[in-house]
Amino acid sequence: MNEAVRNAIVERRQAGASQRAIARELGISRHSVARVLARLAANRNGQVPAPALPPAPQRRASMLDEYEPVLRELLARYPDMTAMRLFEELRARGFAGKYTIVRQRVDRLRPRPAKEPVIRFETAPGSQAQMDYGVYDLDFTQEGRRRVYLFSYLLAYSRRAYLRFVDSQDFTTTIREHVRAFTYLEGVAATCLYDNQKVVVLRHDDDGPVYNPRFLAFASHYGFKPWACRPRRPQTKGKSERRFHFAEISLLNGRTFHNLDHLNEVTAWWLATVADVRVHGETKQTALQRYGAEKAHLIALPAQPYDTALVLYRSVNAEGFISYRQNFYAVPWCHIGRLLPVRITEHEVVIYNPSVEEVARHALLPRTSTGQRQVGSIHPGRADGNERLTILLARFQELGPAAQRFLDGLLAKQRQGKYQAQHVLALLANYQRPDWLAALERADRFGAYSLAAVERILAANAKPKSILASLAEQERQHLDPRLRDDPVAARPTAAYQHLLTPEASRNAPPSPTPTVHDAAADAKARLA
Repeated sequence: MNEAVRNAIVERRQAGASQRAIARELGISRHSVARVLARLAANRNGQVPAPALPPAPQRRASMLDEYEPVLRELLARYPDMTAMRLFEELRARGFAGKYTIVRQRVDRLRPRPAKEPVIRFETAPGSQAQMDYGVYDLDFTQEGRRRVYLFSYLLAYSRRAYLRFVDSQDFTTTIREHVRAFTYLEGVAATCLYDNQKVVVLRHDDDGPVYNPRFLAFASHYGFKPWACRPRRPQTKGKSERRFHFAEISLLNGRTFHNLDHLNEVTAWWLATVADVRVHGETKQTALQRYGAEKAHLIALPAQPYDTALVLYRSVNAEGFISYRQNFYAVPWCHIGRLLPVRITEHEVVIYNPSVEEVARHALLPRTSTGQRQVGSIHPGRADGNERLTILLARFQELGPAAQRFLDGLLAKQRQGKYQAQHVLALLANYQRPDWLAALERADRFGAYSLAAVERILAANAKPKSILASLAEQERQHLDPRLRDDPVAARPTAAYQHLLTPEASRNAPPSPTPTVHDAAADAKARLA
């Protein structure tokens, strides 16, 4: 009741009208007229009565009442659990009611704070995607507590996303999950927004972000453009950030997982049965419905997917193993001391000889294991004594007469000659071959046939080589021997003085015509 009505009541009462007549004329109840007049009289007399409180509403009994302790317990353990997840848990415990009363009860038990307004920026179909990682420490029933990373690639128009939990954010994992996302969504958005992770952006300078060339090559293969967001501005990728929040409250909350594989199985089920079919609050459509209109605008996938395998070099140790991520993989005996190319796929370790011919293949051990050995059927430890000796003789003979003489003396003088010979070969991974051969010649000259003697000579007279020197030496072995053993010296600068000025060119004696030998020497110089 406003002040105008109160004033009309007082005016008519002072004119002598009854409360019934005033109520009939103004279209209000007699009780309302009486309350206004009583309050006016109390104000005039200085006695303001306390306002009468309305009686508390009596809540009717509900079938949800017996489940309220369960709701309180779940909300205490998982404060962000959604009403839908709570409804699912109650249904599993025998609740036969509807979702609406559960949602209303949850709102009463856990009031929500007011949300800050966010200005949304919508994009055209197929024009933009957003990629990011979420970091979570989860308790697995089989693996214990460990850190995992949630890879997310989301189409901005349809909100359809690809999610997968991984154990690393490195370059190989990132591009591998991109390829999986492109395959899952059957296309690629024209532009993809990124944070400033080193996989994508090396640094920022005055001209803008400097992108990782390896990632640009990957983006060029699929025809999309990476776009680095401004640092410390998560609103730029608001759709992706919101997806992480939705996954936390709907996927992770109230569930336990055995291991990473089980987590990804549940994630795939959740994407298909929850995320893709949920009606979005902004678009009023499901992600699948919007994706149907967006799919035709995505960039088509290439016929050949990008090779995501990691290629690196590893030295073969004295026991015939190469190491990767603190685990060991067997290689045949004949490669001890060599630097070999290794190809790491998602599930395998493939080892090649210097001629890029496969010599070993093993299953890749998980990141959670350390110090493990993959033996396989080619493990050198399975070779008997005669076979090991034959391999050692062939390897030392290949390295030259000095190496062969040292091996003969080592086998004659030492009880564990074959074992020490393996470790002498392994020293080739750390020292240049000429230094290694010089150490064997010195040991042979003084009759010091032992691993310890060779190690002392190398420590005193040689410098360990770098990985680049190892690769250069390995490539040099493939050159023609004439080019490798007969290097061509550079020409003196005096031979080019006549080219500096026209006067000098006219006064200079004519240069000799190149002979066949000179042309061959030039070719050697270019190849060397």
